[in-house]
Amino acid sequence: MADPLSYRPAIIPEEPGVYRFYNEADKVIYVGKALNLKNRLSSYFQSGLMMRTHRMVHEAVRVDWTIVATEAEALQLEYSWIKQYAPTYNIQFRDDKSYPYLAISEGEEFPRVFITRKSKRPGLTYFGPYINTWALRSTFDVILKIFPIRSCTTGNFERARKSKRQCLLGDIGKCAAPCVGWISQPDHKELSSRLASFMSHGNGKILPILQEEMTRASDSEEYERALKIRDQIAALEKAQESAESALSSNLTADFIALHQEGAHAAGTLFTVREGGIKGSRSWIVDQERALEGDDQIGALLFSIYSQSVAQEIPAEIVISDLPADQSAIEAWLSGVRGASVTLKIPQRGEKAELLETVKRNAQYALIQYLSKRATDAAVSGKALTEIEELLDLPRTPLRIECFDISNISGTSVVASMVVFEDGLAKKSEYRRFIIDTTEGFDDTRAIHQVISRRLKRLINDRDVDASEVAQLGGRLSKFSYPPQLIVVDGGAPQVSAAARAMAELGVTDIALCGLAKRLEEVWIPNSKDPLILPRTSEGMYLLQRIRDEAHRFAITFHRSRRSKVMLESLLDEIPGLGASRRTALLEKFGSVAGIRKASAQEISQIPGIGEKIAAAISEHLSHVGVGSVNTSTGEIS
Repeated sequence: MADPLSYRPAIIPEEPGVYRFYNEADKVIYVGKALNLKNRLSSYFQSGLMMRTHRMVHEAVRVDWTIVATEAEALQLEYSWIKQYAPTYNIQFRDDKSYPYLAISEGEEFPRVFITRKSKRPGLTYFGPYINTWALRSTFDVILKIFPIRSCTTGNFERARKSKRQCLLGDIGKCAAPCVGWISQPDHKELSSRLASFMSHGNGKILPILQEEMTRASDSEEYERALKIRDQIAALEKAQESAESALSSNLTADFIALHQEGAHAAGTLFTVREGGIKGSRSWIVDQERALEGDDQIGALLFSIYSQSVAQEIPAEIVISDLPADQSAIEAWLSGVRGASVTLKIPQRGEKAELLETVKRNAQYALIQYLSKRATDAAVSGKALTEIEELLDLPRTPLRIECFDISNISGTSVVASMVVFEDGLAKKSEYRRFIIDTTEGFDDTRAIHQVISRRLKRLINDRDVDASEVAQLGGRLSKFSYPPQLIVVDGGAPQVSAAARAMAELGVTDIALCGLAKRLEEVWIPNSKDPLILPRTSEGMYLLQRIRDEAHRFAITFHRSRRSKVMLESLLDEIPGLGASRRTALLEKFGSVAGIRKASAQEISQIPGIGEKIAAAISEHLSHVGVGSVNTSTGEIS
């Protein structure tokens, strides 16, 4: 790594400009802008830099800059260079999926309509993107019937011209066949203009025509044709993604929201035109190497509008957070659009409500992205390697077991054990424990007990010959597989209790750590201070997922057990009703609520319960409101 002082410039101008850091391979690794280049660049050569900034300036070997006249020019040049160089340390949102567009080549002699996923090119007019691909393809057939402009490739068009024979699309009415002169060039051009107008302004003029045609077909008992037209109407409405009934008809704006969790963020765009939501799209960014303090919302706006044409940018952009360089970005967008563009944060009304929906979509897009990462073998492998290095483990923890305790005031105490193998949850090997509290309860005592019980099973199963078990047609207990790492939910006290249990049983070949919720600190045995893993670490993210899964599993078990205990306690209060009679009642009626609904005569039919006890049960339950028992938590209000 280079010493930043070795390439620190001696003279830097005090003017606005854009700068670039280069690495040893002469690749641009970071692009930034500044109103005062001297002040901004000097800050990179000071001590006490943030982690990723420190890494970037030590990876770089030189820096250069370009002076500009205004902040708006600096912003435009910065965006241009980020697009050109794709620097490692700049925030770069990427589309979370490739959405299809409908494109019209209006610059050609005979314009062509087609579906594409490729990047925008000059000479083409794009409509979309469309989130429902199936609806767009279905609508494409409808469009060709209503606006039969050519959809064939240039090669097919020229062959048809030479042979003077139209293709199948012409024969079935999905093309006006300009290749053989069925329509003149001006008329075909007019047809493509009408299609572009329809795609820009919606389906208001087309739907009534199709609905009339469907009605005529139905009246003449052409039901199959009427059914096809009905499906065409549905596809047309779906492709337009209309929300006219929910929004004001004069609402035209782009709605943009950003959601961030740890090292990842997602941005979502809703395109609203004349009261209809015409499209929805999301972008994802991994900020593991992005420099601290960089403007996320500005980077998202660049990702959305860097390839836009004038007609795609509205006069108003409703946004969840304003960028740091609001005036410069508004000037840049206004320059692209050729008219004024403003960025706004709504405070109330339908715009604020719609923006909340966009925020929820951004959160869901990030959840989907992180879920995919969780099942990505490469990401899981990187996370396990990081855990091995950060905890200084002798081997990669391919099997990790995590333990959590759940209780309320020391009652119905339970523990959970979740298992992750190769970074993925293995739910078939999850286990639940009921904690013995006869000698008292505290969290550390419960951790000691559950770790002891789990390891005793491991030690006992180690003496079993796996080959003999296989010969007898059986298989080893799921407790037989040793973990390389045990994680407990908690800090130093919980880790100490688990370490004591392992020492008492002589288990020395399994690593141990604890993850405390407060500051997400990682505690290891016999350490006065915790390890603070980087928030952007894949290893930290995996440990958090494992801990949260153990907590979820423990809470679920605790609720179900507490519910059962609370309900059975109602029957415990009835004189003369022992354990066997309670069991018989619950087996017959299913629950206390079911017993309460039964008559005394029905209860007396249960073996071992006579009329006297049946009357006592009915009398007792009639004075206890079973409806006041929360069966999801077991609590009685």
